[in-house]
Order: sequence, then C-alpha cells, then structure tokens
Amino acid sequence: MTTTAPSRLSALFAPGEQLLRLSLRLDAVVTGANGIAYLALAYPLERLLGLDVTAAMAIGAFLTAYGLAVAAVGLRSPVSRPAAAAVAIGNAGWVVASIAAVLTGALNLTTAGTAWAILQACTVGAFAALQYLGLRRAN
Repeated sequence: MTTTAPSRLSALFAPGEQLLRLSLRLDAVVTGANGIAYLALAYPLERLLGLDVTAAMAIGAFLTAYGLAVAAVGLRSPVSRPAAAAVAIGNAGWVVASIAAVLTGALNLTTAGTAWAILQACTVGAFAALQYLGLRRAN
C-alpha cells in the first residue's frame, strides 16, 4: 500500500506519534542534505553567503552528524520521548544561535547570507514547533 501526499499532510492533524515521527524524519533529511551541501559547496558559499570556508565546513560537519542523530531518533519505534525532546530543544537552540549570529554580525554574512540564515532559522523553528506539538499530543 502506498501513501499519498494528502494522507501525509493529514499527519499534521494526526495523533502525536505520527506527527512526531514525520517531523523528525523530515528534519533529518533536510538537516543532513543541508550539512552535505555546506561540506560540498564550502568555497562557493564563501562568496555567495560571506561564510568563511572553515565555518562552512564546521557547520556542514555538525549538520551532517546532527541529521544522522535525528534520523536515529525518528526511525525508532516507538519514538523515544526524551530523545525527541532533546532534538526539539536542539532545534530551538539553533534558531536562537542563528538569530544571534545575524544580529551581532559575528559571521560577516552578505545580504544573501543573512537571508539564508533567517530562512534556515524559520525552517528549523518550524521543525521544533512540529516536534513540540507531536510530543504534546503523544502525552
């Protein structure tokens, strides 16, 4: 039996376990792909985003490892509530760090880099919110 897009979208209104699992898996894919992109494109990103190559490589390595950890949490059955809460808290921390980096100018980002950091913060914040909602519904 295959799952269709509308039934996946209905996971937003589903019981907590389904929403939690979906949000963790999506988070793992997006985070892992983002990490690999930072690693593979560190030099072009320096020009585009203003992000130092060393910082891009460090962020890429972190995001790749974090994506794998999130995948491990999302693939367990049942999902570990403490591990999922740790992921949601980690995501919230990423949002705060991203906003702080933009506001302080700590990374010397270009306008495109600033927009990218804000977009990432919004995306990660949405994952954190969905994970929190999934945890609340699961209890």
